[in-house]
Amino acid sequence: MPPSPPETRASLILRLKDPADVAAWDEVAAVYGPLVLRMAKRQGCQAADADDVVQEVFAAVAKSVSQWVDQPKRGRFRHWLLGIARNIAINVLTRRPHGSVGRGGDGVIDTLTEVPAPSGALSSQFDLEYQREVYRWAAEQVRESVAGVTWDAFYVTHMEGVAIAEAAKQLGISVGNVYIARSRVMSRLRDLAKQFEVTE
Repeated sequence: MPPSPPETRASLILRLKDPADVAAWDEVAAVYGPLVLRMAKRQGCQAADADDVVQEVFAAVAKSVSQWVDQPKRGRFRHWLLGIARNIAINVLTRRPHGSVGRGGDGVIDTLTEVPAPSGALSSQFDLEYQREVYRWAAEQVRESVAGVTWDAFYVTHMEGVAIAEAAKQLGISVGNVYIARSRVMSRLRDLAKQFEVTE
């Protein structure tokens, strides 16, 4: 099934206010889930605890995203999410065995909407990994939506650095078709990645 038409990142985040919008949540989880998992592991969480952090982060975001969206000076979504992830990871690392993260009254939601944006190396590393994850996600979507030879023409020339003429010979297609395939894949990658790159 071809990917849906790209939309701005801002509109995708607005869609998260609807907990029933499975497509929006799936897209955001596909990009941010692996980032949160790696961040939790870097903070010192074991694999099982890091998985718990991911689940708790998305549960916390689901509870508080509507209030966060309504804030006039809310900053970037990914920085807000990173702040929540960092705090939950710290709680997981420091909680007592009988403790639990993700419990509390209505005040918890207010606290989550006010999580400050992280600064420094953690934020920079998260932003770099975010960009990589966006392109990894986009590549998976495009690869599933184009013919095998179209993806192969892009991959061997763009990722492996094989010359166009050599790639055409290897794939048994014309040089012109290699250029067309590369252009088609690059265009779809850019369109999909745009929805996550618009400044929030």
